Amino acid sequence: MVSQQAASTARYSVDDAVLLLEDGQIYVGEPYGALGSTFGEIIFTTAMTGYQETITDPSYDGQIVVQTFPHVGDTGINNEDPESEHIWVAGYVVREPSPNFSNWRADDSLDNGLNGNGIVGISNIDTRKLVRHLRSSGVMRAGIFSGDVLIDQSTGALLPVESLLAQVKASPTMQGARLYDQVSADEAYTIEPCGDFEGKEPLYTVVAVDLGIKGMTPHRLAERGCRVHVLPSSVKFEEIKALNPDGVFFSNGPGDPHEAEPQIEKLRQVLEAGYPFFGICFGNQLFGRALGFDTYKLKFGHHGVNQPVKDMTTGKVEITAHNHGFAVDAPIGKIVESPYDNGVFGKVFVSHIDLNDDVVEGLQCIDIPAFSVQYHPEAAAGPHDAAYLFDRFVVLMDACRKGEPVSSVLSAFESSSVSDEHVQSHVDFDKENK
Repeated sequence: MVSQQAASTARYSVDDAVLLLEDGQIYVGEPYGALGSTFGEIIFTTAMTGYQETITDPSYDGQIVVQTFPHVGDTGINNEDPESEHIWVAGYVVREPSPNFSNWRADDSLDNGLNGNGIVGISNIDTRKLVRHLRSSGVMRAGIFSGDVLIDQSTGALLPVESLLAQVKASPTMQGARLYDQVSADEAYTIEPCGDFEGKEPLYTVVAVDLGIKGMTPHRLAERGCRVHVLPSSVKFEEIKALNPDGVFFSNGPGDPHEAEPQIEKLRQVLEAGYPFFGICFGNQLFGRALGFDTYKLKFGHHGVNQPVKDMTTGKVEITAHNHGFAVDAPIGKIVESPYDNGVFGKVFVSHIDLNDDVVEGLQCIDIPAFSVQYHPEAAAGPHDAAYLFDRFVVLMDACRKGEPVSSVLSAFESSSVSDEHVQSHVDFDKENK
């Protein structure tokens, strides 16, 4: 393993892979995946499992992902676990890739999967040192270089660090990035009720706006008897309305929520029309902005499947899956008027907080049927603690259909709990669909 080196004395060859951060820190290791160069915001995930779901999560578009868990690739890759049709990470950093893979569902190695998708990576570097640096200095732009891109084509000599660093500093930042359009589906598609509801008439119709949606998310609604129309990010409100939905869902996705004004305006139309609303991750950030709150960039974000979150409505703590570098700036511990347009959307409170850093992890409106969370309750990969949120959405849709007030639904939320049987039902569903 090659340690991090000072840029001024860094030594590398054409057979090496070079990871270079915009602050000049350089790590020399071995190529992993494809050869070439790649650029993005370098972040780290604390997930010990689920690497295939991680690299196929569209929310990682434009990011170089560092795995804090040292040994990666043991179970290979398969055709059943991807959360989308593509590998979306801009680059991949691991400490010690498995030389072999073994799993009854495996089709190929992770290395070959990355290589076949043109994903440039690096291995055999001190990822612990790297993550400690990112934790203290914050995430930043970075580049990975390997193969012929390390050579000056006019002279045949190795490119100096200064030349590589100039390329890193010329790459775009995540702040100001509008990425949801490039990860959204081009065309609409529909997920019919499944599991216990397969072949039956849908109980509810949900429109899911795809801002980078993961494959398991609409299935979590479908297994509750919902017909889910997944629509591209370009969808107009009139098209949503034409489907006469019982509820509207805004998905996860990459990029800066400041650069999503068309989606925010569309979301406000959804709220004004009175449709029950549920948003996750990027959808939570857009919901916050639609209500009039600001969003801000986190120092190093939350990425992984082991984040403790407290549900303020029940007092329960759940372990959750996260992937976000931005957060909503809203007051914790009190009910406030939503700031937008003199409180047109009524009162709102922070419903969930992260216990590591008190970051806002959920919002709940009191006067309109709308709520959101910042994390991923679909659990792909991750724990099933937050699956009850899909049930809350179903309860909300049912109450609105019956004309019941939102206050009665909130009372039900406060007394609700996640039973062992409920969690086991999701585990069984996952096993059946693997």
